[in-house]
Amino acid sequence: MRILVVEDDPATAKSITMMLESADMVVDSTDLGEDGLEIGKLYDYDLIILDLMLPGIDGLEVARRLKQNTATNTIPIVMLTAKGEEADVVAGLELGADDYVTKPFSPRILMARMKAVIRRRSGDANLENEVLTIRELSIHTGRRHVTANGKALDLTYTEFQVLYFLARRPGWVFTRSQIVDAVRGDDYPVTDRSVDVQIVGLRKKLGSLGHYIETVRGVGYRFIEN
Repeated sequence: MRILVVEDDPATAKSITMMLESADMVVDSTDLGEDGLEIGKLYDYDLIILDLMLPGIDGLEVARRLKQNTATNTIPIVMLTAKGEEADVVAGLELGADDYVTKPFSPRILMARMKAVIRRRSGDANLENEVLTIRELSIHTGRRHVTANGKALDLTYTEFQVLYFLARRPGWVFTRSQIVDAVRGDDYPVTDRSVDVQIVGLRKKLGSLGHYIETVRGVGYRFIEN
């Protein structure tokens, strides 16, 4: 696997590089967000480790530009940062980051998170031609394209993941923790409140189909078809 590390702290960058190279991975690294954007276009990276606090263009802006560029928008991103507030986590996820690890971090945990992200993306690739159609709602997994009543919806990465997870099992009730685990993996640092925010945004964008996502008081949410 080939990994790009964008990290401005020399000691941290060296530590990550040594860990990845010891696992027989090819590693490129830079300490500037601007360089990360350019290098990201050069190779078909399996994953990018991206620090949030960077000189010049910060990590959030780098993530936004990577996800907007057709040459890099499918590369998984793990954000690595000392900022651990929920608002920073949510901001990174909304821009398309696949996972979020806070400093100080355990190398073993970082490696496990990276492998989990790559496995999830590989699983997504196996479903790239699947189209899930439920009455007036259509979800194309590979294109990450959703239409409601024939109108294309502009969903964030996390909104799409939540909608797809619920819609695949209509009638099943899921807790907020189960939704987070399914979308982001076990032990992900996002609170139950963050799930509620995603659901509110989804319902608004679904318009007249917003009632498909039903709140089960005291438990969580489920997808219904009527």
